[in-house]
Amino acid sequence: MAQVTVTDPARDYLAQLIEKQDVEGMGVRIFVTQPGTKNAETCLAYCPPNEVVPTDEQVDLDKFILYLDHNSVPFLEEAYVDYSKDQMGGQLTIKAPNAKVPKIDDDAPLPDRVNYILASEINPNLAAHGGDVSLVEIVDESVAVLRFGGGCQGCSAVSLTLKQGVESTLKERVPEITAVRDVTDHSYTENAYYQ
Repeated sequence: MAQVTVTDPARDYLAQLIEKQDVEGMGVRIFVTQPGTKNAETCLAYCPPNEVVPTDEQVDLDKFILYLDHNSVPFLEEAYVDYSKDQMGGQLTIKAPNAKVPKIDDDAPLPDRVNYILASEINPNLAAHGGDVSLVEIVDESVAVLRFGGGCQGCSAVSLTLKQGVESTLKERVPEITAVRDVTDHSYTENAYYQ
């Protein structure tokens, strides 16, 4: 069962919305569209009894049942639903830190761990500059070959940024990684010509 937190204000607000629907047994479903990608979006939707999916996990929130979409469960780990009142009436916010990449264990395969750090720590920082980085492969069992996209691609600062930020973060979080290379780095000849 994924650990999903729904604060009391969010619970009350959702309960009010459900009441207005006037459907007996109406619940709320939480799911992630395009889970595991950078376009992942976490959504809430009404879930009348006839739309409940048998594989959904159910969380009884007293006032209604929260249904967790089965395929979204690993991506909903540590999700947080809150409601805060403001001048416009109020806003429901959903934070799902693992929607883009599911939380992984320390003994997960090396590429999975590298991808998790890229998605959870490195890409959010690069996104501010319109860039992103993805793992191409791991060579020599400890060298991560990365592809820089968006604003990072062909940018003269990429070698600097690459060597410093990304490499130090990866080495710190995934000790098996000894070095980082850019896939466009011409000293790395194996992939210089696309097959």
